[in-house]
Amino acid sequence: MNSNSYYKREMKDDYAVYLRDSNFGICADGFSDNTRAIQDAVEYVWKTNGFGIVFLPEGTYRVSDTIYMPKAVRLIGYGENRPVIELCDNAPGYDREHTDDKGKSKYVFWFTDNVPNEKEPVRDANPGTFYSSISNIDIRIGDGNPYAVALRTHYAQHSFIAHMDIHTGAGRAAIYDCGNEMEDIRMFGGEYGIITTKCSPGWPFVMVDTYFEGQRKAAIASQEGGLTIIRTVVKNTPVFLETRDGYMEKLYLEDASFENIWDCAIEMAGESNSVNQYNIRNLDCCCVPVLVRFKESGRTLKSADRIYKVREFVHGICVNDLGKDREMVTQCSMVPLGEMPSPVLTDIPVLPPAGEWVSIKDLGACGDGKTDDTEAVRRAVASCRCLYIPEGWYIIKDTITLREDSVLIGLNPIATQFKLPDNTEGFTGFGNPKAVIEAPKGGSCIVTGIGIDTGGRNPRAVGCKWMAGEHSYMNDVKFIGGHGTMEWGSSRHVMPYNETRTADADPKKMWDAQYPSLWVADGGGGVFKDVWSASTYAAAGFMVSNTDTRGRVYCMSLEHHMRQEAYFYNVSNWNLYGLQTEEEKAEGRNALPLQLDRCRDMMFANLYMFRVVYVTTPFPYCIKTTDCERLEFLNVHNFSQMKYTMDNTILDVNTALEVRPWQMARCFLSGAAVREPMDLGEVQKLYGGFYCADGGCINSKGDFYFLDSTDKKIYKIDGETLKLTMVCTLPVKVNSLGVDTNDQLLAAGEYVIPVDASVGGKMIENPLPEDAAGSSYGYWYNKRAQVVVFAVKEEHVEEPVCLLERRELSGMKPPEKIIYAGNRWRDSNDFMEAATMDSRYGYIAPDGVTVIPDQYDLIRANCLGEAFPGRRFYCVDEYYKRVYGLDVDSRGRLSDPRVIIEEGDFCVSESPDGLLYVCDSQIRVYDREGSFIREIQVPERPSTIGFGGRNRNILFITARTGVYALKI
Repeated sequence: MNSNSYYKREMKDDYAVYLRDSNFGICADGFSDNTRAIQDAVEYVWKTNGFGIVFLPEGTYRVSDTIYMPKAVRLIGYGENRPVIELCDNAPGYDREHTDDKGKSKYVFWFTDNVPNEKEPVRDANPGTFYSSISNIDIRIGDGNPYAVALRTHYAQHSFIAHMDIHTGAGRAAIYDCGNEMEDIRMFGGEYGIITTKCSPGWPFVMVDTYFEGQRKAAIASQEGGLTIIRTVVKNTPVFLETRDGYMEKLYLEDASFENIWDCAIEMAGESNSVNQYNIRNLDCCCVPVLVRFKESGRTLKSADRIYKVREFVHGICVNDLGKDREMVTQCSMVPLGEMPSPVLTDIPVLPPAGEWVSIKDLGACGDGKTDDTEAVRRAVASCRCLYIPEGWYIIKDTITLREDSVLIGLNPIATQFKLPDNTEGFTGFGNPKAVIEAPKGGSCIVTGIGIDTGGRNPRAVGCKWMAGEHSYMNDVKFIGGHGTMEWGSSRHVMPYNETRTADADPKKMWDAQYPSLWVADGGGGVFKDVWSASTYAAAGFMVSNTDTRGRVYCMSLEHHMRQEAYFYNVSNWNLYGLQTEEEKAEGRNALPLQLDRCRDMMFANLYMFRVVYVTTPFPYCIKTTDCERLEFLNVHNFSQMKYTMDNTILDVNTALEVRPWQMARCFLSGAAVREPMDLGEVQKLYGGFYCADGGCINSKGDFYFLDSTDKKIYKIDGETLKLTMVCTLPVKVNSLGVDTNDQLLAAGEYVIPVDASVGGKMIENPLPEDAAGSSYGYWYNKRAQVVVFAVKEEHVEEPVCLLERRELSGMKPPEKIIYAGNRWRDSNDFMEAATMDSRYGYIAPDGVTVIPDQYDLIRANCLGEAFPGRRFYCVDEYYKRVYGLDVDSRGRLSDPRVIIEEGDFCVSESPDGLLYVCDSQIRVYDREGSFIREIQVPERPSTIGFGGRNRNILFITARTGVYALKI
């Protein structure tokens, strides 16, 4: 079979090195030794820019020794035919076992973290080796090299090999030690195709569209490789997968084709160990008499048929639904076939022919890291379908909206970046998300090989908002920020932390103050491969919302976010293969790896969730699900070197049921499980797992809204069914909630102005309002924080907020409803003055008749109180622990404050029968004159309360980590 060149023409790049015309002494005659020439070119790029590309034109290049590939350098072949690297016959050192080497072999290419010299030993590629690759180059190993291995690839994120044929011949293997991912690799001959140990940091390894033929011992030998294998063809070898004695494996295999595997397809070690996890889906077999041989027991799984299909095979710990006990399972479903089907075709879109590529620099973009390239890039996108983005850092200051058929092609995501400068106007201020790159709805866009940097002081920023359709494609894209960041001219990574590893290295930058980095929204879908999102400044690495368009993820790394790594809201028909999450001590100790709300028909295969060794606090859950159906988790790995891991793998919020095992071959959530009926005659816990539940309010239907202010999420409990749904998640802190007369949800929160932010070129100032003076909170709290009041659009998760108009209140018609802070912290003993302040300005709700006076205490309040002209209004002096009653005049102003009750923490609420319920350690009930009636015991300290339900007879209670209810 002939290989097909993926890059058929030379790509112009001012920063790249081209190995042609005797540059570095290169000679493609098939006889001259080019080892030193290729090594020198790689080193030149590494030492000059710190990262970059070496281009190799077609030809045959003979080598005789190892070529070391340091981090962030890529070797890319081009031409009508793929270049070939050929290890000469009987090359020195390839004829003997190297007992001092981990792999006992000698390598043609060795991916390392450095370029070794006489004074410095070889540092193998490791968890910090990013952005390295070899692509579109074939390798041939000559005769007389029995210990030759073509590639040693123990690297981490955004490192890969792709579009290669490796002819190992009589050598040992094509690849030793896998890392990250590979695509379109064909391996011929050798003792093995792949020999691998555990991947760098123990991640899963993803390989798509591969081919093995003629290996003498096995296609793959693995120990803890975490193999995620999609669409592979294996022929003429005794064994497909040999697992080493004493080691466990997590294999996920899908859409594969095996022919003439004469011994057995899988040799499995550790048959009875609960860590072992094997899943096979849709495997076609011809002349494969034994599917599985269990090494310890010697038992086998066989088929009597010459040609057959394995519909499904699972081995390991299984939890078949919520509430079910775990069990060790070996199950296999096989059916005979009349003839061998053709291999499953790839779903990876192909790039346009190289002749259609137009360099964005030829169209006016600079990429110098200084010039504003926004308009040049926009013009280029509008004029050309297929844009090649050479290495460079392109400054972008407004959204780049792609065409439906746009193709953006970069070749190294650390060297080719779209960069949003900090405090870019339009991306600062409080408001809905604004994307750097936006892929339009239903399109077939392709974006590959670039980095997207949203900076650390752009609160409205989304790296990429993706609404393109099923046949769109994102590959090899890094969302820059935090870990993996590099400076031009340095091969070192920028340290993301301060010296004590407790905060950002740049104190001006704001963690968890932007929208998600990659947001697939509004019917978006497609293929997402080799995506890494580790920006601590973003609310999440990956969010998918409101889509049933098919989506497939192959190899995605989500790390170092403060609250959540991935969030799926109202999503169906998505499969994710090799998704990996990681949390660090400084930012991620309270981060939830995966949240799914209202999702259906989704599958996660080889899902790895990890907390690093520096973490010093435990965490309750890896995954939270709410109102989901038919979720399947295959090969789940919840782990940490530190003892403070995540206690339970799954919490289903609706049923309060947990899935506890850390290691599972399969866990299925049908959505059929129901919660045990609750007797609300006593205080009952409805939902738990929150950080700080408060802000409660009730609408006219009796639905109860509340928020988790630490987690920046708003929730709703249906007043009739008591069903919980999440309304939205925001990058700003929300303090309290209310509703207008039309039940429009309102929120008061705070927006922190980024350091040095400006409007119209003028620096933003934030003078404290006059009424902040009586509260030391105003004096000591963040001077850049300001009150924001907005409406929450419940069904518009992609654009969830609408900032309310701030207007002068004089001259307006009298309001029907006025919303004030329900509690105030006034430690200067001026509560009565603050509560009765005649506010000049206020926020007008969408109904036009509800007003929220602009008062500083909204930045601190746990709840909002509803005032109506002519009725008594009650609120809490939080500092002196008093409940006040005040009169409300026709214009909604408060007067005549009188102490009713000499206790109270955060909230007071009037019941339908006129009693006052006060949160103070427990819930204390009084009449309107302040006479004590009774106490309601709550398992946790209550914070806010409200009378809801369709008949207003349910007392809802927020109480730190949980929400409780009592029928009254």
